[in-house]
Amino acid sequence: MADLSSQAMVAADALSGGAAPGFDATTGYWQRILAADELAQPTVPPYQRNYPARLRDGRYLLLPLRALPNDATRCMASLVANQAALEVVQALAQSMVEQARNYAVDAVVGLPTLGLSFAPAVTHGLGHARFIPLGFSRKYWYRDALSEPVRSITSPSQDKRLYLDPHQISLLEGRRVLVVDDTVSTGATMLSGVRLLGRCGAQVVAIAVAMRQGTRWRERLRHVDGRPIPVLGALDAPLMVRAPDGWVPEP
Repeated sequence: MADLSSQAMVAADALSGGAAPGFDATTGYWQRILAADELAQPTVPPYQRNYPARLRDGRYLLLPLRALPNDATRCMASLVANQAALEVVQALAQSMVEQARNYAVDAVVGLPTLGLSFAPAVTHGLGHARFIPLGFSRKYWYRDALSEPVRSITSPSQDKRLYLDPHQISLLEGRRVLVVDDTVSTGATMLSGVRLLGRCGAQVVAIAVAMRQGTRWRERLRHVDGRPIPVLGALDAPLMVRAPDGWVPEP
């Protein structure tokens, strides 16, 4: 991060159990949003150890670069919402709220796990009293019919299911829904959520995320049930490939 010295990064790396070779420990990241004149690095590639993600208001959030599993030639910019400063979470949520106000929304749904860091603030900002959380944990009264299999870019080897508490289905039937998550990357988890909500009688009118990662999600979410779903983002970050002098956005 711009306000951490190299020595501090090394110390944080040691204390945190180590980072992947060539990447920073993430201890000091996600704690401040920076004005443009506070950046100590270029905003154009090649990038070295982090990516300056531009917010809609012209400020920046430095995101650490993180290796992709089993691929030394590619990396991604990372955002872990439950490790971020509260003011960072609030600022990203506020950006999501400002965009979501353009849609008539009856209910807000939060996706697990990190989408639940943003869902309360987005719900409050839109003037709703409650949101509907989906989860990965199956309580004993849940029904398999109200679940969908999911797989994410950060947990590629884990087979999980997305569940809705059957007691909350009445909050979704016939409702226009905004789905909130931390990140959309491949769109696989989001599509599972949209399908589950559709089976519950809800219409997803928009998706709001803190970070739109790469572009692969666009094709998967372009036409769901014959219609496009707007994907609103507080910031965008590319997936990256290794170049001779650093990391550059993948073609």
